Parts: sequence; C-alpha cells; structure tokens
Amino acid sequence: MAAPLEGIRVIDFGRYIAAPYCGMLLADLGADVIRVERREGGEDRFVGPCTSRGEGGLFLNLNRNKRGMTLNLGQPGTADVVQRLVADADVVIVNLPFRAMKKLGLDYDSLKKIKDNIILVMASAFGADGPYADRVGFDGVAQAMSGAMHLSGFAEAPVRSAAPFVDYGTALHAASGVLAALFQRERTGRGQPIEVSLLETSITYMLPLLAEHAATDTRRERQGNTSFFAAPADTYETRDGWIIVATVGNWMFSRWAKLMDRTELIDDPRFKDDDSRGVNSGAINEIMAAWCAERTRAEAMARLEEARIPCGPVQNLDEVLDDPQVRQRGLLEEIALDGEDRTVPLAHMPLRLGELTRKSLRPAPRLGEHTEEILQEIGFAAADVARLREEEVV
Repeated sequence: MAAPLEGIRVIDFGRYIAAPYCGMLLADLGADVIRVERREGGEDRFVGPCTSRGEGGLFLNLNRNKRGMTLNLGQPGTADVVQRLVADADVVIVNLPFRAMKKLGLDYDSLKKIKDNIILVMASAFGADGPYADRVGFDGVAQAMSGAMHLSGFAEAPVRSAAPFVDYGTALHAASGVLAALFQRERTGRGQPIEVSLLETSITYMLPLLAEHAATDTRRERQGNTSFFAAPADTYETRDGWIIVATVGNWMFSRWAKLMDRTELIDDPRFKDDDSRGVNSGAINEIMAAWCAERTRAEAMARLEEARIPCGPVQNLDEVLDDPQVRQRGLLEEIALDGEDRTVPLAHMPLRLGELTRKSLRPAPRLGEHTEEILQEIGFAAADVARLREEEVV
C-alpha cells in the first residue's frame, strides 16, 4: 500500500529543529521532502559533529529520508529557482524571521502568487505579531519565558531540559497543521498559511501550572524531581543507581503503602489524596528513600513493578542504546553513511500506522547531493545548472 503522503512534495527551508523535524515527519509518511541549504551548509548540519565530514546527530536524524540541494538565497538568480520549486510543491516549510521571509519572497502572499493553493508552514520563536515578533529565540528561551525553567531544577538555580521539547513539540503542531491543511485542500481546493511558535508551544505545555497559579494564587517553587501533585513521585537512590517512581491516585498509593509495610499511612489524614500527599511529600519520600537504599536498582524495580507502581531506571546513554525494549521495538536503526567506517543510530518515526510498512531509513543527504537532480526535475537544463553553479546560486 502507498504511503499516506506519497505524491506530496515539500520544500523544507528549515533550520535546526522545529521546521526540519516537521519535514522529517512528513517524509516518513511518504512525502518527497527537499531540504534546501546554503552552499556552505546550514548551521544545523554541523552541531555536535559525529562524522568525518563534521555532520552532527541532530542533522543526520532530522533530515533522513529527505533529498537535499543547495541554494544561495542572497544571490540575484535565486528567484527563478524558488519560483520553480514552489510551483512544483504542495507544502513549503520556513523558520526565518518574518522580515527575512518577506525580503526573500518566502512569505505567504509571495508564494501564493506562484501557486495559489500552496500550504506554508511558518515556524518562529514568538509569532508573527506582538512586541516580540522581530526577536529571535531558541528552545531554551521559550522554556525560560514560559515558566518551565523557573519551576525546574533545585533551589540553587533554574534548569532547562536537556531534550529540546519545545522545538519538537512545535514541529509536531506544525506537522498536524500540514495534515489538516492537506485534508481541507482536498475538499476546498485552497491552500493556507500555518503558523506555529516556540512560545505558544511552551505556554501550552505549562498551562496546568499557569492555570493553578492564576485561579488559586498558588506559589510553586523549584523542588528538583519531586512532584508538586503527588507522592511518592521523585527520584530515589538505590545501592547501584537511581530510579524514578510516579505514584498517582489513592489505589496506587495504597499498594505502595502495603509494599512498604506501612498500611497505617493509607488512612493518615496527611495523605488522604494526591494534593495532600504532594504537600506532605517529605515524610513519604523519607520512607521511600530508606527502602530504596537497601536494595539494588533491579531489586527495587522488580518489587515496584510487582505492585503495579510505575517506575524506571535513570539510564545513562550506553544503557539507553542497549535497552532491551528499545532493541525489541526497533526504535533505533544503525545507518551506514557514505565514506564512513562506522554506523550512526537514527530514530524511527515514533508513530506506527497499521497499514504503513516501516522501511529502512535513508541517510540524510550529503551537502548538495541532489541539487542537479532536483533542478532538472523542475525544468533546468544541464547548461542552466552549470550556469547557476558558476554564478554561485547553487
């Protein structure tokens, strides 16, 4: 069976994470996604280098299953290339400041003149209007400005998440928007712009705590890994490593109390519900920490799992790569890269469709790997391509 987006062409002018990950998801669903980079390579290609060419894991994963071409958007001859690319496309993805988008002719009004039913994804830090519209920003900035960093970490200092969840969440929103826009275009024949921003994603993710604060004037402060809303829900040190435990609801708390051989805690008014247990988590965590300290990580987890209490090991990166669930489910695929004597693990799309056969991943394109192929597809003759190279357009 054909992939859901087979026949859809996407032009990906993205950089870093939010836009490229959106393009990656569409590529995994069968779209022909063309990643457009500067002639010298995009900034994100070389973040955290892990190949002999200096390419990083970020680029290699977010751009697998795509084709790649170079294009110097600052050169005079660029407009013709962009016009032909857009005329042959269904979706364009851009994450540039809005002024730069307009200057380069990548804004919705400009693209609509080329193809009236085009779908444009615009990813930014703060959105198209408002006092921050012209500012630039990354994932950490959005984490900080949403309150997430203020409530993450321990008392001494705020901490950002090592995983850039705001970037990835914004990309997921963008990909959902593309699927909805394609579906609507099938019914109406019209394209549309799709706008996503890092700040809107991070505000959405922080909404439970923002709502609580606004409605009740609750003043939360950083408390490390300890949950605000339940207990025991924290990280605990065992004899040979750390585990995380999340106990939510009275039924689960009762099972935990029985496991601890502390059934009197079930009827203790301090622990009558999740909120009360969150407020009085210190007493509960003291019991849990002492119990864990007497056991190995495997022993503690085995007992907790037997009691049906969610838990997991705090794993280092070697343990993640060797995790039996990761291996059994095929979450990672070792990819051989041209000219490399080692493989690189890349992540499959974390979505499984029953009628979509999972195929082996194609490596991210080498810099400009498909430039000539793509230009010829959109009508440039070999002599034209040679001229564009001479003029340093591609």
